[in-house]
Amino acid sequence: MTESTTTERPAAVEVPAQDAATDTPDGVFLIHGLGGTQYDLGSMHKRLKNAGFVTHSLTLPGHGTRPEDLAGVTAEDWIGAVVAKYHEVRALHPRLHLMGMCMGSLLAAVLAQRERHTQGQLVLLAPPVYIDGWATPWYRGLRSLLYAIPGVGRTMKVEEEDPFGIKNEQLRAIVKAKFERGENFHYRWVPLECIRQVDRLRAILMQGAKEIRCRTLVVHAREDELTSLKSANFLVEAIGGGRARMVVLEDSYHMICVDNDREIVARSVLEFFGAAMPGATTALANEPKMSPEALAAAVTATIAKLGAGDLAGLRELAIPDLAWVQPGINRMSGAHSGKSFAAFAGKLVQGGAPRFTAFGTPVFNRGIALVPATLVAQRDGARLESQGALLLAFHGGKLLEVRWFADELEIEDAYFGAAPPEAPGTISLDAAFDAAVLASKTLRRAPDNDTLLALYSLYKQASVGDVAGERPGALDMVNRAKFDAWSQRKGMDRESAMQAYVDRVYQLVSSEAR
Repeated sequence: MTESTTTERPAAVEVPAQDAATDTPDGVFLIHGLGGTQYDLGSMHKRLKNAGFVTHSLTLPGHGTRPEDLAGVTAEDWIGAVVAKYHEVRALHPRLHLMGMCMGSLLAAVLAQRERHTQGQLVLLAPPVYIDGWATPWYRGLRSLLYAIPGVGRTMKVEEEDPFGIKNEQLRAIVKAKFERGENFHYRWVPLECIRQVDRLRAILMQGAKEIRCRTLVVHAREDELTSLKSANFLVEAIGGGRARMVVLEDSYHMICVDNDREIVARSVLEFFGAAMPGATTALANEPKMSPEALAAAVTATIAKLGAGDLAGLRELAIPDLAWVQPGINRMSGAHSGKSFAAFAGKLVQGGAPRFTAFGTPVFNRGIALVPATLVAQRDGARLESQGALLLAFHGGKLLEVRWFADELEIEDAYFGAAPPEAPGTISLDAAFDAAVLASKTLRRAPDNDTLLALYSLYKQASVGDVAGERPGALDMVNRAKFDAWSQRKGMDRESAMQAYVDRVYQLVSSEAR
């Protein structure tokens, strides 16, 4: 309902995010791109931590200060830095996965080759093995002549230009404004000598790519303005189709971790690592990557918090984006995730310090525990005693999600009361939109096709803006219908699309609660 299309997606590879015998989580070593920082990888650090991984990163030599500091840095300096970090962290985890973005992907691949890495997998995001994208000038091949001119490499600047690797026009405008304000989130230019070192790094990888032995995922945008699909094809062929696979993105440029297809990138990476993503339905389809004893202990710890009425304390046991789904049509109802969960927990305390009691025997299904319980609270002479069941979803030793299923929703609706109208500015539209996206995933019944298309078109209009590209052919009926629905929203501003999406989702939620 909310995703773009891919040409190809990898099947999940069953490599657990946590060792069942030692309860030691897997690690992921992330390497940023040229002139950048860990923010080149967007929310990937957070997404991996939510899935139970421990992330490691570094600031490459010459980065994080001034562009001038790159002039004396060599490809060997970068390789040496990532090798040293690898040696520092590899023994901390049963498996250590390697991941790089842009130049970072070249370094990750060289690292995997030189260290004969097989204790984890390799993810290469937008690897520029060839610098031949549609926005590179025709004279790009002549830069080797400039390298031979003394002093030019250190004094000549190669500037970052439109489209800044980003297809999403709204995000591109934000990046452009940050550059104009002089914010130091990414180098605006690099010395020509630095490009020469990238060229040397590319040559090193081309020579050694056939020696990479770990499973590899290459994610590349078809419209990458810096490097064409020739780069991805080279790596898959060099590493071998038995170990390497490719995902081609259709709605992004070079900065794929932050552009339109960022959700597809994150989901493809997590699936490749065999990790569960937050959401009980996803967790049901995955092994919990926990021993039965560890899972039982996690349930016991969660029940102890709930029995004491310490909802805020659940954060100690959970991923950062812990989600709580509360049924009904009252002031507590809805799907509350991440920061909104903290607000929900505080509001619930104001509702009479409720707690759960009378826990029954848990029933386990992979990473899911279903626990009979009773929700009790007392406030202003009114008493709540609502029987039902708690669904607890775990993965990699962490609590992903809690869902409360009340036997009689009317009891809770009467106790908590109807949700008051929000005062202007009380909750941001962005927060309401994010909550609605999460709530859409909790619907018990799939909406009809017209409703699904309406939700899809509103989501895309709110997230991306006006539809772009060619209309799919008549034989591609599904994507053609999506395109047509989205095109009907053309000209609709972001705020209106977000509000319409929120209203539509909660109409569905309310209808199910009746």
